[in-house]
Amino acid sequence: MRIRRAMRLTATLAICGLIAACGGGDKGATADRAPAGTSAPAGRGLKIAMIAKASTNPVFLSARTGAEAAAKELSQKHGIPIEIAWLTPPAEDGQVQAQRIAQAVNEGASAVLISCSDAGKVTGAINDAVGRGVPVMTFDSDAPQSSRFAFYGVDDIKTGEAVMRELAPLMGGKGKVAILAGNQNAPNLRSRVAGVKQEATKYPGISIVDTFYHIETPQDAAAEVIRVQNAYPEVSGWAMIGGWPLFTQTLLTDLDPKKVKIVAVDALPAELAYVEKGLAPVLLAQPTYKWGYVSVEKIVEKVHLKQDVPQIIPMELVKVTKENLGTWARQLKDWGFTDVPDAYLKQP
Repeated sequence: MRIRRAMRLTATLAICGLIAACGGGDKGATADRAPAGTSAPAGRGLKIAMIAKASTNPVFLSARTGAEAAAKELSQKHGIPIEIAWLTPPAEDGQVQAQRIAQAVNEGASAVLISCSDAGKVTGAINDAVGRGVPVMTFDSDAPQSSRFAFYGVDDIKTGEAVMRELAPLMGGKGKVAILAGNQNAPNLRSRVAGVKQEATKYPGISIVDTFYHIETPQDAAAEVIRVQNAYPEVSGWAMIGGWPLFTQTLLTDLDPKKVKIVAVDALPAELAYVEKGLAPVLLAQPTYKWGYVSVEKIVEKVHLKQDVPQIIPMELVKVTKENLGTWARQLKDWGFTDVPDAYLKQP
């Protein structure tokens, strides 16, 4: 009897040891599961929810391309799968973005990457996500009062100043300027408008007619430019703090480059024709591909590698003119853009 009891006890202890070693049972499973937003155990991956402003805006599609490229490269480098979950709404809506943040957390995201359409509407959702263990990083448009761990983008005040600084000499230092400003609730765009106005005070011969907001689609933006140009025919300069209307070819025929000059932020393939024609002699390019690429790098450093990441990661603008059009076109091609016109690729 004693021998049988001893054998049963030995078998029971062996089974318990096996269960503990394999993480069996509810407690073992809970202990083995990495909390959201922490470094995953070997074999587990990272799921990064990417929430840009609008899925119809080409600049954010290029950011998505960059994020997916970084995810692929870093997956191979670190030996873990990294997924980009694209949760961008079709049109700008801060409330929908807030809902998408909550959705990302509920669906097990390791981190959230967001360009904020309305900081006031998403700050609470960002803080809730962080409170539940999911770190949040912003790009392009920040929510500085939130608990996000980092922001990557241009200095928006300086960007607005640069737009006006490039536009003024193209106008000979005099004339009427209209500011095209996109979404009125976007904090980054409001700061750029402030920068344009601040820089304009340095040119006594230049006056600003007004600031014009619009839905951020190429068609709506182009329609707003034409409407304003008809209402204010004296406008000879456009300070575009985003390049929205230049993603269509409409203004190439509707505006006369001898009478109107444009300086705009962004320089994606569809916009390069405006440089070639001279209607927009200067584009100030945000390397929008890097919004995704660099941000994913920083999230992996923070979440997986447990490294410190600067709170503010500056992005530098690239001035695109006829002189460097070929170089910039080839850079876009290297970043994976398939719609770069061959004519520009062949330029010096």
